Amino acid sequence: MFFFRFLAWLPLWALYGLADFLYVVLFYLVRYRRAVVEENIRLSFPEKSPAERQAITRGFYRNLTDLLVETLKLPGLSADELRRRVEFTGMDMVRQLIADGHVIIAMTSHSSNWEWIPSAIVLAGVPIDSVYKTLTSPFSEELVRGIRGHFGAVPVPMNTLPRRMVQAKNIPRLIGMVADQVPDVPEHAHWMPFLHRDTPFYPGSERLARSRNLPVVYVDVVRVRRGHYHVTFSKLAEPPYTELPHAAILERYRDRIEQTIREHPSDWLWSHKRWKHWRGKYAKVGAKFD
Repeated sequence: MFFFRFLAWLPLWALYGLADFLYVVLFYLVRYRRAVVEENIRLSFPEKSPAERQAITRGFYRNLTDLLVETLKLPGLSADELRRRVEFTGMDMVRQLIADGHVIIAMTSHSSNWEWIPSAIVLAGVPIDSVYKTLTSPFSEELVRGIRGHFGAVPVPMNTLPRRMVQAKNIPRLIGMVADQVPDVPEHAHWMPFLHRDTPFYPGSERLARSRNLPVVYVDVVRVRRGHYHVTFSKLAEPPYTELPHAAILERYRDRIEQTIREHPSDWLWSHKRWKHWRGKYAKVGAKFD
């Protein structure tokens, strides 16, 4: 842990020097998941030239290494510095929903630096539960929980979310969900076209919104320049949901993240094995939203 505390103490300009070095190592030497990244980008952007896709690939590795050092730096940032580095649009709408006593589902994606955003939201005066998949390594789990909870965001493992919903049912807050991950049980996922491919999505966010009549917002994170981000909140859906077709919230979310990816293609997590499953593997597929 001392090593990571030392890195958090370093100034960002020094950490960006480390990120530049890691870019060379990951891109040229280790070739970290290069085959996965290049295939994902090629199939997602068939209309782009090889040169354009290569530029997206290089940009992805730049973003990945910046994300790594910025995440490690988070406990070493002052509150004022983090506020300067993350700006918001639509925060007044969120604050009003919180003031009215709402629990809000906030759906975002693995785009730009998603690790700073929950802390920045807390510093803007809005409480947030940050839902995540538990890591297999106990050391990594302890490290990441400490980083994510440094400014008061509440890291919530996905498998404990139902219990947390009961314990904190009367606490107005955001429930942050990075909802573009591969579902653990793809045959119970909602499948739909995404970046030219049939893709499974977790139905849990929509199921939770419908079962508890919670409003849903989309959180769009855009890199303005190195170490500076702009976050835009916009409504995806709000109750009552009786007339809203099943999967409509997920489909709206899909449309938003696809737009974000097309506008900022290098900033999405292309190393993620998003399409390792296909619908034909399963005898029966279909999500339940009731």
